[in-house]
Amino acid sequence: MKILTAILAVVIAVVFVGSAMAVPPGKTVEFQDGSAGKVIFDGKVHAEKGLKCNDCHTKIFPMKKSPTGTFNMASMKEGKNCGACHNGTKAFSTSDPANCAKCHKK
Repeated sequence: MKILTAILAVVIAVVFVGSAMAVPPGKTVEFQDGSAGKVIFDGKVHAEKGLKCNDCHTKIFPMKKSPTGTFNMASMKEGKNCGACHNGTKAFSTSDPANCAKCHKK
């Protein structure tokens, strides 16, 4: 029984540590975009708005960084990826050209 409890505790710890540290403090995730410039995601910005990692992971995004090319503006305009929230209602719209520099850095 003690072994089963210990194994369960380790599994739970691994699951929670992995989900809590998707983009740990002081770190960022970069997505390359050939024409508009790279997008740098800093979880701190979203956390300051009151969001938690599991608000987006795994409902909208997987826990691991997606391969290059899976994010594009067309899919966001369809309400996928970042566009699930960045639709002009919940957060600024990805469709408005005035917002491009909020994410894309040349």
